[in-house]
Amino acid sequence: MSTQVGCSVGCIFCESGRNGFVRNLTPSEIVQQVILLRRKVNRIVFMGMGEPLFNYSNFIKAIHILRDRNGLNFPTDGITVSTVGPVEQLKKLREEHLKIQLTISLHATTQATRNRIIPNMHRYDINDVVNEALSHAKRHNRKVVFAYLFLQGINDKPSDVRQLARWFRGKNVMLNLLEYNPTSNTQIKKPAKQEMTSFKQQLERAGLEVTMRISHGRNIKAACGQLANKYNEKNK
Repeated sequence: MSTQVGCSVGCIFCESGRNGFVRNLTPSEIVQQVILLRRKVNRIVFMGMGEPLFNYSNFIKAIHILRDRNGLNFPTDGITVSTVGPVEQLKKLREEHLKIQLTISLHATTQATRNRIIPNMHRYDINDVVNEALSHAKRHNRKVVFAYLFLQGINDKPSDVRQLARWFRGKNVMLNLLEYNPTSNTQIKKPAKQEMTSFKQQLERAGLEVTMRISHGRNIKAACGQLANKYNEKNK
């Protein structure tokens, strides 16, 4: 589900934010994305266009509407928020009485690499992001997922494996290894499946719980990172 029109985060692997941030969605606009489907929804993931925690107030209001017993009565544990991890908002989310699932888009093990991959998050220290997410997992007794987009030659070094192990070995964490979906960024190449599998095995040998996400929607340019509005682009 989207929480914004456009996005200000600027991930280099994502087409959705290329036209920049336009505005926040209202709580009703967020909830309508479920209602207008006109079919039963079993799981809601806030990871569409936009950064959910940058529209914090409306995002939280939408969750309360979704789970209201007099409304959709949607189960809280069926809701996931995927975020790049703005630290102040992570701290606020930790204190909410909402046992939603948390996914952190990490994608790096050093500040320099994360600044390259997610340039507009440079003001947030990567260690603070990790620590706040782990604190959230402990506070709510929930496994936190760290999404890690495999970018060959950028974030797949032995030192990356070692740092991920230092952070997460023995913790209530799952590492979700993501496959790059081609966008207009010609500097990033889609890795071979065997390279991703090899990296996954290195992480598992380091004592981490790892899964590899299968992408869907590439045939209509709707896979993760590919969704973008071409109409406005043509009419600029």
